[in-house]
Amino acid sequence: MLKKSGGYLLLFIFIGGLLGSVLGEILLVVSPEGAVRSFFVVAPRLGLDPPVTVNLVLLKFTLGFLLKINLLGVLGMLLGAYLYKHI
Repeated sequence: MLKKSGGYLLLFIFIGGLLGSVLGEILLVVSPEGAVRSFFVVAPRLGLDPPVTVNLVLLKFTLGFLLKINLLGVLGMLLGAYLYKHI
């Protein structure tokens, strides 16, 4: 039995979201155009796109992130949290 901690919960949610998003990308390739495809597979993009670059002559760094999550990714996260609770 796992020792229940916040780290394991985040791991379960992350892996569930990752697997759900991968399933969504596979479904995007194999599913025909239509309402089901747009409902389950289309993902909004949240974040900095393109990334912000700061040039301070001595130091140059780029800051950016992009969160692209679809409905199957959210369902995977919920399934991960459910599995965490019941293990």
